Amino acid sequence: MSFGDLLFVSPYLTTAFKTGVIALAEGIAVGRSFSMFKNDHIDGNKEMIAIGMMNVAGSCTSCYLTTGPFPRSAVNYNAGCKTAMSYVVMAIAVMFTLLFLTPLFHYTPLVVLSAIIIAPMLGLIDYEAAIHLWKVAISVIRVLLFVARPRTFVQGNLPNSMVYRNVEQYPNASNVPGILILEIDAPIYFANTNYLRERITRWINDEEDRIKSAGESSLQYVILDMTAVGNLDTSGISMFEEVKKLVDRRGLQLVLGNPGSEVMKKMKKSELIEKTCQGWIYLTVAEAVAACNFMLHSTKPNPGKDQEPAAWNNVCWLWLATM
Repeated sequence: MSFGDLLFVSPYLTTAFKTGVIALAEGIAVGRSFSMFKNDHIDGNKEMIAIGMMNVAGSCTSCYLTTGPFPRSAVNYNAGCKTAMSYVVMAIAVMFTLLFLTPLFHYTPLVVLSAIIIAPMLGLIDYEAAIHLWKVAISVIRVLLFVARPRTFVQGNLPNSMVYRNVEQYPNASNVPGILILEIDAPIYFANTNYLRERITRWINDEEDRIKSAGESSLQYVILDMTAVGNLDTSGISMFEEVKKLVDRRGLQLVLGNPGSEVMKKMKKSELIEKTCQGWIYLTVAEAVAACNFMLHSTKPNPGKDQEPAAWNNVCWLWLATM
């Protein structure tokens, strides 16, 4: 009996607390692991109560800190034990061994004792699950990569339609003269704003070089398809302001197509619309292209400074006014 030897002072209490947390975490983790093998349900609260009461009672009789160790549980599981009675038998066997059989095990090699523990655990390793988790980990890394470096596409017009799609995916999609249509395929956050700004700049440079080499009409409009942009933060707002300055220096007009409601709310609250693309927001890319084509055939050549937005943009502005 050791009830009178308990010391509830530092450093013993701190050590007991730290050890108890580790033991509790191990016990619940092991319980959940084996519950999956047996298709059972484990209640974390009951596990905590059981482990706590077990150690409170054991501490009065000089026992070690008790938890649900993985190796011993693995041996029990592989031996075919079904109920808690197996631990009663195990306790009696251990007590009998410690009292009477210890000299017989004195010369037993440690490798034999290790093999007794390791052998049952090998059968519990789920290699297929490990491979699956590895693939999931790779998927998570890919998702993070897509967030930091979202895909951007140049869109073109599919023949005999008002549909605009990625020109790499649809080779028959044709470019619209004087208009560059870019699709941003991710929310715009602090993690990807620098990449998006550089990528948009590169697309504009590539399009101007292509137009120059092909001898086509000069670039006048840059349309950003915002369909896949589900959200926007303050860094994204700053990025739009910088993109606006970029297109203004080149005498271009920035146009937005199909921005979501959450994006519109943040653009409105930050006054980004008035700063960047007031009057140049459309419900669809097709409407944005039609408006740009209308302005391209007008008498004023510089869309970024002199021209007013097309009349059919009233629908989008009515939608914005209701938000």
